[in-house]
Amino acid sequence: MKSIRNIGLVLFLGGFSIFIASLFIGKYSISEERLITLYDSTEEIDKGDTIVASLTKAAAEMGLIDKEFASQFTFSSKLTELFKKSNEFIANQFIVSDGITEEEKEDLIQISIESSRVVYSESSVSVVFPENKKKQKLVIDNTSWMFLENKEYETAADFKNDLGNKVNEINGKLGQEYFIWDNKYSRFDFVKASLIGPVSDRKGLFLLLTFGLCIIGSLMHILPGVVLMGGPGIKNDGIYHDASTNRGWIGILAFGFLFFFYVLLYFYPWLIVNWTSIVDPIKGLFVEGAVASQWFLYGLLYCVAMIVMGIRMFVKYRNNRYQIIRTCSVLFFQIVFAFLLVEILPLFDLPAMDLKNAWPLDFDMFFDWNVKGHLDSGTVGIFMFVWGIVLSVIVIPVMVYFYGKRWYCSWVCGCGGLAETLGDPYRQLSDKRLIAWKIERWMIYSVLVFAVIMTAFTGYHSYNEVINPNMAGSKDVLFGLSAYNIREWYGFLIGSIFAGVIGTGFYPILGNRAWCRFGCPLAAYMGLVQRFKSKFRITTNGGQCISCGNCSTYCEQGIDVRSYAQKGQNIVRASCVGCGVCSAVCPRGVLKLENGPNDNWSRVEEPVIIIGNDGMLEVSRIAPEVSEQ
Repeated sequence: MKSIRNIGLVLFLGGFSIFIASLFIGKYSISEERLITLYDSTEEIDKGDTIVASLTKAAAEMGLIDKEFASQFTFSSKLTELFKKSNEFIANQFIVSDGITEEEKEDLIQISIESSRVVYSESSVSVVFPENKKKQKLVIDNTSWMFLENKEYETAADFKNDLGNKVNEINGKLGQEYFIWDNKYSRFDFVKASLIGPVSDRKGLFLLLTFGLCIIGSLMHILPGVVLMGGPGIKNDGIYHDASTNRGWIGILAFGFLFFFYVLLYFYPWLIVNWTSIVDPIKGLFVEGAVASQWFLYGLLYCVAMIVMGIRMFVKYRNNRYQIIRTCSVLFFQIVFAFLLVEILPLFDLPAMDLKNAWPLDFDMFFDWNVKGHLDSGTVGIFMFVWGIVLSVIVIPVMVYFYGKRWYCSWVCGCGGLAETLGDPYRQLSDKRLIAWKIERWMIYSVLVFAVIMTAFTGYHSYNEVINPNMAGSKDVLFGLSAYNIREWYGFLIGSIFAGVIGTGFYPILGNRAWCRFGCPLAAYMGLVQRFKSKFRITTNGGQCISCGNCSTYCEQGIDVRSYAQKGQNIVRASCVGCGVCSAVCPRGVLKLENGPNDNWSRVEEPVIIIGNDGMLEVSRIAPEVSEQ
């Protein structure tokens, strides 16, 4: 067993080392051919040609054409100036044909000033553009408020300033749809199209040397160890003596990788183009010749991690039917719904929607681009959008009423699926202190309130933008706040930092359910139903409890399960996700997940105290129904 585990560790570390090293392998070079390949998918041919021409001209002026860069950091540092120059070329091109040139602006100024008095009018515009009706209309529509009958200028300088600002505004809008904006998406596409070298030339080989070796090695290292944990009762012996599961040096290294991976994924994706190139062959299985994005890489890594660690769960909990079925369920919903369908639906011109994702976890459900995408996709797209609303408003609370949060958090949710598979070795690290519980309650419901506010603003904007586009006034402002700003802050703070960087990156430090426990707005929403109106509870048999503490130790939600078990009290907590591990690790069978009557007494009130196994009752604590008898 030990030799197999050591060989597996060597294979895993070898594949992982190649995976990390691949980021620094290869060179980057700009050529007209690569630019054509990058932008030939543009819907408008003229638009693609314009972009390629301006980028080629800008790159040539900067001396970048066919120049090879060994460092990605050096190459990407040139992109800001490249995009800026390209946009300037495009702007100048459109100003000459459709905008207001500097000479034309000066003509307007000269003809509108007589002896320091401003006489700007529609006739002034007609004199400067006698034959160009298009420019006449453009200038009149944008500057009519400056005409003499509407405004009298005290000085000619004030008029020059207003006209200059308006001309800059007019020209600034021209050609914007052809601009290359300097953001993470443009940088990613550009850097990936410029990649040359071993990784881009031998993608299949690197796929085998990275993903292949890591998968085989991890299984060889993990499985022999968990085989010994598979018996009934305690299944986590020695977990606090392992450097990988007790915040030791291995755990710190794992945290470091996860943390930096999420930072790069969300904020600097152009730095991991080599990794996306490695998985291009798999992306090509869906669309021939397609290249993988950072999100495809993430989805694939997500599924691979869940499959490998899911196999570990099958072996570790092979004597627990509930855990086996639960693991099968989360794997199915992640692989089929969150990965395969998201890749397949766009092939039929349908939105790439995760059909199991519900509001407010799916926080962009009511964003304008999402609503428009569904409505433009016909009957099926509209059905998908309506299904998302029905799932959130009807299906979620009804299912929680009957089965508690467990049906979603531990059986369906992708975040929960990763936490239950990849995060299983870290479940004992969840903070059990009272202060953590207080922070949890304030944080998770604050995020829910934030999500509701953000949805109200974005829903208002989407209604104006998509359903009622002729509504007058600013379409994205409500109560003086911009929907764009609110959703941007929510996406950054909650969608990226909390759910990604902290929620998963901090598994080896905070435990596997930090996001689900402290931040998930859907968990908060379901928790309200579970706490006050649900049949689900974990029942206890206090007479059998030996206070070993396994249940509390391995509760990923930080619930002190032992205190409930000692009192024989049902566990009804808003945060409980019904994973059932507390029951699985109990050596005496004290805990049981079940449904029952939905009344306050049977759900949350403390039952009679049971002293010993003979069932002596303390009369003062007997239930009212028993007293009457």
